[in-house]
Amino acid sequence: MLTRRRLSLSILITGLAGPALAHHGWRWTSGENVRLTGTIRSAQLGNPHGILQIDVEGEIWQVEIGQPWRNERAGLTDADFAEGREIVIEGEPSANVEERLLKAERIWFDGNLHELYPERS
Repeated sequence: MLTRRRLSLSILITGLAGPALAHHGWRWTSGENVRLTGTIRSAQLGNPHGILQIDVEGEIWQVEIGQPWRNERAGLTDADFAEGREIVIEGEPSANVEERLLKAERIWFDGNLHELYPERS
C-alpha cells in the first residue's frame, strides 16, 4: 500500500517524466521531410541521441541525430561531426513551426549518404 508521501512522490515523478521525454520518438515531428544544408556549429554526441547545432543561412537549427550505435551502423564517426563542416540533413521538422528543430533520417557529408533510418521514407 502506498503512503501519502510515496503517492505524492509518484505523482510528481510521473508529472515530470512527460515533458522530459517529449522529444524522443517521432510524435513531435510534422510527418513531412525537409532537407537542410548548413554548417555544424556544435555537436553533443551520445545517448539517448546526438544533438547538432547547424547554421542554415544565418538561422540556427537543432538537429537530433542517431544514438552512437545508429550513427556507427550508418558509417558515421564522431569525427564526422566536426565544427565548421558542411552537412546536408534530411528529416522531419518539429510540428511546432516556431521551433527550428529537426530529427535526422539521412545525412550527407561530401556527397556521401549515411542512412540513420533506412526503413523511413
